[in-house]
Amino acid sequence: MKNLKQEFIHFAVDAEVIRFGEFVTKAGRKSPYFFNAGLFNNGENLGRVANFYAQTLLDSGIAFDMLFGPAYKGITLASATAVALAAKGRNVPFAYNRKEAKDHGEGGSIVGAKLAGRVVIVDDVISAGTSVRESVEMIRAAGATPCAVLIALDRMERAGSDDHLSALSAVQEISKNFDIPVVAIASLNDLFECLSHAEAAPALVQYKDAVAAYRQKYGAV
Repeated sequence: MKNLKQEFIHFAVDAEVIRFGEFVTKAGRKSPYFFNAGLFNNGENLGRVANFYAQTLLDSGIAFDMLFGPAYKGITLASATAVALAAKGRNVPFAYNRKEAKDHGEGGSIVGAKLAGRVVIVDDVISAGTSVRESVEMIRAAGATPCAVLIALDRMERAGSDDHLSALSAVQEISKNFDIPVVAIASLNDLFECLSHAEAAPALVQYKDAVAAYRQKYGAV
């Protein structure tokens, strides 16, 4: 499992999905790194990240019946993960939502398979947790059960504003509030471990101190 996490970090860095420098997050924080899953934007990279999602979910041991992808990034990630799961011998249905309900054709706001059984929500990261909250509501309204959230990277950052930081990260708050596990392919700790090994990533060691300082300021236990 550890190898899978490090393999994913190196893959994301090589694909420039993880970048280093100075970035401003949605929370207004200056971050020394940025994760943009929208850059898994070709067939090879999408296939590889889907394989990471699928293997992480299978390794988690969580019982599930289908996948759900919140619009917009979750749509591609959930559908690609379903393909990767099928290739591993686990064929499951998937669905996703529209931002606006459709009043013609098949209608409604859900596209794909009917929401039923134990549903895994597939997304890129959890920032404010808005898409997860909306997904949980839609799944429960359909009579199904949200059983887990599967994401690519857990930034392990404390939620809230700088002057009112929560003791919990956004991931921890989601898990606590909805009583469901959040499973990540990798986390900030895995990224930091990568930066700490010069022999594995000599070009990245220069970012170690900045990431360490950011983790010290905003990191959740």
